[in-house]
This record gives sequence, structure tokens and C-alpha cells, in this order.
Amino acid sequence: MIQFNNIDIYMKTIDAKEKKLNNVLNKLKNLEVVNSNKILELENLEIKKNQLEIENEELQKKYKSLEQENENLKEKFDNFKKKEIEEQRKEAEFSEKIDELNQETDSLMTEIEKWQM
Repeated sequence: MIQFNNIDIYMKTIDAKEKKLNNVLNKLKNLEVVNSNKILELENLEIKKNQLEIENEELQKKYKSLEQENENLKEKFDNFKKKEIEEQRKEAEFSEKIDELNQETDSLMTEIEKWQM
């Protein structure tokens, strides 16, 4: 009878070990599925990251180009402003000379009128 008890205990421990082993195997299978999903997610994230890096480089190139264009436009605007100021100065000088000539003409006309009288 002791022998049957020993066999019975041994069988119970084998059954318990088998159940535990099956549980661990099931967990490992689930873990592999989760890990493979995680790997796919990581690969997708890596692809998106690479795409974003490429887009970032393109945007930086466009930004530098716009910055350069902005500098060129500022320079052209400054030159235009300088030319405008120079033209206004010349117009003012021209107006002054015309005023001087008008005054000289008036004084000459006055002198002519004096001599004619």
C-alpha cells in the first residue's frame, strides 16, 4: 500500500509539474506574439522616424533658402530706399536751384524795368 501511495504522490507531482510546464509554455507563446508585435511596432516607428528626419532636412533646406531670399530682398529694399532718398535730395536741390533762378530772373526783370524807365 505504501508503494501505491508513493506512486500516487509521484503521479500527482508529475501532473502538477506538467500543468506548470504547460502554463509556462502558454505564457511564452503569448510573450512571443507580444514581442513580435512590439518588434513590428518598433520597425514602423523606425520607418516613421526616418521619414520625419528626411522631411526635417528638406524643411531646413527650404528654411535656409527662404532666409537667404529674405536677406536678398532686404538688401534690395535698402538699396531702393537709398536711391529714393538720393532722388528726393536731388529733387530738393533742383527745386532750390529753380527758386534761385526765379529770384535772379525777378531781380533781372526789376533791373530791366528800371533801365527802361
